[in-house]
Amino acid sequence: MRSFAVVALIAPPFPARLNPHAAEAARRSARWATELGLIVTSDAARRLDRANAGDLAGRTCPDAAPERLGLLTDLITWLFAFDDACDDDGLGADPGRLSPVVSRLLDVLDLLGGDAPSGLLTAAGPTGAALHDLCRRLRESGQPDLLVRFTAQFRDYLLALLWEAANREHHRVPAVDEYVQMRRHTGAVHPSFTLTDHARDARPGWSELADPRLSALDRLAADLVCWCNDVFSYGKERRLEQDGHNLTLVIARENGQDEQTALTEAAGRFNTGLETYLEWEGSLLDGAEPAVERFVAGRRAWIRATYDWSMNASRYA
Repeated sequence: MRSFAVVALIAPPFPARLNPHAAEAARRSARWATELGLIVTSDAARRLDRANAGDLAGRTCPDAAPERLGLLTDLITWLFAFDDACDDDGLGADPGRLSPVVSRLLDVLDLLGGDAPSGLLTAAGPTGAALHDLCRRLRESGQPDLLVRFTAQFRDYLLALLWEAANREHHRVPAVDEYVQMRRHTGAVHPSFTLTDHARDARPGWSELADPRLSALDRLAADLVCWCNDVFSYGKERRLEQDGHNLTLVIARENGQDEQTALTEAAGRFNTGLETYLEWEGSLLDGAEPAVERFVAGRRAWIRATYDWSMNASRYA
């Protein structure tokens, strides 16, 4: 499937760069995950190593200082570890079991990185303790606007996982438009973007963030990240006989298409979206403030980073 993606997807025409601290960030993140109990088995450690969170983070923030790169790397590590844990015990397919887990993580988010009441983090387990650590460090960076954005976006991610689990429980394949909307959230792209803004010192004001053009560009960048991932990961998901949460599968079901036709259409959606992104970006950056330029550069870097990381990550081999 990787060979199909290489041929079918247009390579994003942005510079491919890697932070020189990426490898060290990956090592530190693996230790962080182990110390907090996110990784407890050798198999989990191997899968985390195969995910290569440091490479993905390092490609999105090639010039970031080690501390800020480390925060983003730890978030990506958390997401990979939680995704694997949900797959391992079927949690991600059982909304009745997932709901109390999500509820405890929402309790953690409500703290906004502040002091935790006695017993809360114990009840939330390692995933809750690690999530609180991410919020605490973002809070201590002195950027409350990013903290509020991050926790709100992470809340959307957690609630979207319940939608995904309900679909799995009922063997339901969503419609394409529904899938596209929810995929932005199940992929945790927006909270990842926000920690990228933190790493790149990209902080547009609220008026700029409320600009419909900027929000549309942000959503399209998230879509491109997800669609690229879906095309690259489809082969693995098909081999594992996983559910219908992939752009190719929802297209095939809705349009009554065979696998190859749907896969080609999914790649075409990415290519068309990339062309639209380039048009919108050029218009938006004309006369833009430096903070908006840095914001957009982060989205551009994520699109390119996802493509390059997917080309090499053994997670989808």
